[in-house]
Amino acid sequence: MIETREVQRTLDLALRVGEMLLSNGAGAADVTATMSSIAHHLGLRQTLVDVTFTTVHLSYQPTPDDPVVSATRHVTHRETDFDDLTRVDHLVTDLLSGEIDLDEARIRIAQISSTGHRTPRWAVTLSWGFIGAGVAMLIGGSWIVALIAAVAAVGIEILQRFLSRLRLPFFYAQVAGGLFASLLAVSASAVDIAADPSLVITASIVMLLAGLGFIGAIQDALTDFYITAVARILEVMISTVGVIVGVSGGLTVGGMLGVDIALDPGASGLSRFPLMVAGAALSAAAFAFAAYAPGRVLLPIAGIAGVASAIYLLLAESDLGRAWPAAIAAIFIGLVSYAVAGWARVPPLVIVVAGIVPLLPGLSIYRGLSLLADNDYTGILEMITAIAIAISLAAGVILGEYVAQPLGREARRLEQRLAGPRLVGPLRARAVRKKMR
Repeated sequence: MIETREVQRTLDLALRVGEMLLSNGAGAADVTATMSSIAHHLGLRQTLVDVTFTTVHLSYQPTPDDPVVSATRHVTHRETDFDDLTRVDHLVTDLLSGEIDLDEARIRIAQISSTGHRTPRWAVTLSWGFIGAGVAMLIGGSWIVALIAAVAAVGIEILQRFLSRLRLPFFYAQVAGGLFASLLAVSASAVDIAADPSLVITASIVMLLAGLGFIGAIQDALTDFYITAVARILEVMISTVGVIVGVSGGLTVGGMLGVDIALDPGASGLSRFPLMVAGAALSAAAFAFAAYAPGRVLLPIAGIAGVASAIYLLLAESDLGRAWPAAIAAIFIGLVSYAVAGWARVPPLVIVVAGIVPLLPGLSIYRGLSLLADNDYTGILEMITAIAIAISLAAGVILGEYVAQPLGREARRLEQRLAGPRLVGPLRARAVRKKMR
């Protein structure tokens, strides 16, 4: 019989791990499987795990005659922190493999949650500039457009960080970011700079969409965590609406000033294909750096994103539309990320979230806004296309993981209860240990 104190310590560890994973974008199925595995490994059989968008809950009853011991933690802070995600993943792997015990695991999770990062803040801010420049290159912008997009991205990052310190809801930060980018583009167009301001806005939209929980939302929906899926989708929708409101406000100001920044139909195409692929690789690697991903995985992320974007660009020139090319490129990311994640000793979620950044539907959103600003209601179709692209990206990545991730007998038993691929968590422990030996 395990003592009550040990039960509480075990529940506390599992809850802290679950909170860390959930706050960094892991799917509810991954969080549930990880918490269950930790409790089972430490001697608590048949624990009940409940994961929602804002809470993680564990309960344990040794026998039907004993009182239930339960504990809950609330997830109040959300961010994309690949360093914390990777360190927690390694902690779980070491614990389940018997390399550390409960006491060591509790010390390590406390260190992860309380220590900062060695990357200086100015470097993170500068990396957002590279994201903007890379996306501008991807959509065919010149070096002037890339430079202005970089300035816009840096300004947005500084502005959003300031607003977060004021504890304003993230929606208002998205509105402010979209408004700042569009007003900067209007100003550039007003002073007659030889650059297409619409591409600056498009690059800024992609930057504002980067890191949102598209993948986690679709993963939760596909693995039957419908309440959490609805909450994640609602959060993504509110954040995206904030971007749309901000950008549309800037376009309205531009129209009042007589500045036309409609999208140039000739901005697309493959006239600068090598630079476009290089821009995709740059933006993905820069996002991973801004999210504190380990340095060893930056080049693989750049390569995967570059190839995926090349696939998308080539297929988009055919008659497949835009959603199917995005889905095929995302499937490639999901297929490759599992093997690369094992080699780099990071969760696949790190690679797939960064890898889809160049493919986010910023161009479709801007086209829709431009058409709606001119009272052309075909802009609604562009918005629907943007939604289809976002769903295709998330579903494609998860399908790629389904195909790529090998499942043993033990994994298959767990899959009967928690169907779905694991982007973080215990089912990767054996592969990770082999790579670390």
